[in-house]
Amino acid sequence: MKHCVILCMICLGLSACGAVTERLDLEGSGTEKTAAVRDIADMDKATYDPVTSAPRPPAAARTVEALDTTTAEQRAAAVTPAAAGARALGTTVVSLGSATEPGLWIKTPLVKAEMQGRVTNPATGRSSTVMLIPIHGPVTAGSRMSLAALRLIGASLTDLTRVEISTLK
Repeated sequence: MKHCVILCMICLGLSACGAVTERLDLEGSGTEKTAAVRDIADMDKATYDPVTSAPRPPAAARTVEALDTTTAEQRAAAVTPAAAGARALGTTVVSLGSATEPGLWIKTPLVKAEMQGRVTNPATGRSSTVMLIPIHGPVTAGSRMSLAALRLIGASLTDLTRVEISTLK
């Protein structure tokens, strides 16, 4: 009986670990509180944006073309020059984020709330409209960018690239 009680206590303690780490904000760096982009069917209408959102790639996708599910229309809309009045947020170094997360996005510590913005690659002069998604860290920390957005700005998928981030208005 004593062993059964001890085993139950251990199980209860371990099952609560996830709630405690979440409550104390002790989650590991691999865990994101904000999902970058969800399937279109699951998206809240307030956060869905036809320019930056795209459906998930198929599970069998293995090539860059198969993983990039943005449409030609979305890519054309994203590279359209932004209207005047954008506010520069800063410069960051980006690497490829999760290649299976669809859409045009950047996860960066330069923003505190999810919003639309613009990313420019000074090396190529190319820019794209993206969803700016906040991540925890100092503003000098690096950022992670979607495969589709990296392709639009002409950045390498395997190198670190310095980009400029701004708001749309």
